[in-house]
Parts: sequence; structure tokens; C-alpha cells
Amino acid sequence: MLRRRTALAAALAAAVLGLAACGGDGEEAAPGRTDTATAPVEPGATLVGTVGPGFEISLETQDGQEVGTLPAGAYTIEVDDRASAHNFHLSGPGVEETTSVSEEEQTTFEVELQTGTYEFVCDPHASAMRGDFEVTG
Repeated sequence: MLRRRTALAAALAAAVLGLAACGGDGEEAAPGRTDTATAPVEPGATLVGTVGPGFEISLETQDGQEVGTLPAGAYTIEVDDRASAHNFHLSGPGVEETTSVSEEEQTTFEVELQTGTYEFVCDPHASAMRGDFEVTG
């Protein structure tokens, strides 16, 4: 009976390790950042930023893919701030845009993204609610 349990535990561990290794190239994305967009995003595109109502913050393409890397250029970011306890704060080279912490709101940021790293955070909860993306030249 003990041998059967040991074998079952070993098989389960191997399955979990196999799932963890599936589909990767050995490199992990930085926390809050993935390169999952299925189609290239071009300058001029509209992106969607969302914060709340729970402890979630995201920046996605219009088809729902997380933003990881973008080419430099002008973008429209439609922000849906769904909670009065949060805000959506985007910063990086040449950009400093934010919504209010005390209000739920929908707003639009017109931004010119330059080469570098950009970060979006909820200021009151920045240690847990954050993400970033790269802009290439």
C-alpha cells in the first residue's frame, strides 16, 4: 500500500512539473507582464486599461490580450477605473497620466510612447497592483 501511494505521489509530481514546463521557452515574463498579443499592435491603436473593482489592474489590446511590448508611437488608452479605492497611473518616458483615487471614472489618455519601460499601478496598492510593458524603437 505504501509503495502504491509513493508511486502515485511521484506520478502526480511528474505531471505537475510537466504542466509547468509546457509551452515555455525557459524564460519567464516579469511579474505583471506577458508578451501574449496574438497580432502585432501598431502605433495608432487603442489600448484598454482597467482597474478594479477588486484588486486587479491590466492593460490590454482591444481584443483582450495583455500588453507586453509595443512599438514607439502615438496610442489612445481608454481607461475604465471601476473603484473609488483605486486609480490607474501610467508613467514612463514622456508620460505621466492618472485617474483619481476617490472616483470611479472612464477617461481617455492620448499618449506618445517612446522607447523604454512603462509602468501602470494603482498608487494606494502599488506593491500588489502593478504591471509594466516595453516600448521598442
